[in-house]
Amino acid sequence: MIIALTLITCLSGAILGGVNEVTKTSIAEAKLAKQQNAIESVVPGFDNNPIDEQWTVDLADGTQAIVFPAKSNGETIGAAVQSQVKAGFSGPITIMVGFDKEGNIINYSVLSHTETPGLGSKMPTWFKEKGNILGKNLSKNNLTVSKDGGEIDAITAATISSRAFLNAVANAYNGFKGDSDAQSGATKKNDNISND
Repeated sequence: MIIALTLITCLSGAILGGVNEVTKTSIAEAKLAKQQNAIESVVPGFDNNPIDEQWTVDLADGTQAIVFPAKSNGETIGAAVQSQVKAGFSGPITIMVGFDKEGNIINYSVLSHTETPGLGSKMPTWFKEKGNILGKNLSKNNLTVSKDGGEIDAITAATISSRAFLNAVANAYNGFKGDSDAQSGATKKNDNISND
């Protein structure tokens, strides 16, 4: 019986290892394609390869923002910034936010979350429609929920998810600005992006 169990365990481990090796490249390619699509959806009109020019910014909450500069004819037109917060209602929330070179929000994409279906899961559309953040700038607008004195309507019955989403937007903005005096300690800063 011990020999049979040992053989079954070894065979199962070998099969799992083989499947992992076979799918590793496909998974990496799918992840890269998803990231590229998110960048294109939040900052249209670039002609460079933002993924090749990315840098990271370490944030005070222990996460990192990944900045993907968007350029047209060699001139910076803005950036897509991937950020995350750990404190969603049900777990981490990862988003991609597009900024023009002045720091105005062009668009955003929710990359991953585990929020409650029908409540916090409304993030992909809510903050474009009812709690509209598009066109706003964190240096001029108070992008916190109205319950906390801010300008943004929280998702109905999902205030914790709304706060977490808006914190992820703030993390993205701090990554975009590379502002070590705000919430982040920049590991690299792009001098081509306006930092007013």
